[in-house]
Amino acid sequence: MSRLKKFQEILGQYQRHGWRLARVLARPETLSELACEGESATFEGAPLNEFEVDAMWFTRPSAEGREAWELRLVGDTPYALFELFEPDEDEEDRQDVRREMEARLREYTGG
Repeated sequence: MSRLKKFQEILGQYQRHGWRLARVLARPETLSELACEGESATFEGAPLNEFEVDAMWFTRPSAEGREAWELRLVGDTPYALFELFEPDEDEEDRQDVRREMEARLREYTGG
């Protein structure tokens, strides 16, 4: 399966469950492949950032005003990291937690 197909398949799975794509992380070789795909690889306008592994950030509202975030590895084996943020949590603190999650994903993949 092509990398684009993997990204699209995961995106469809998450959308069916009410998640919104927030950001796409991709290795340099994946970015090159996606660039060749043109419009079909735009991912609903979500930012596309270079990263050590292929992954996707998803978000959705949760109970009591909380916000759920999930970092999903794009690969053959399903793997994701989840975090639930309180409504009064600072955006700076949230960003720190998301960076920690990215570091954990890098460690998991050996990247």
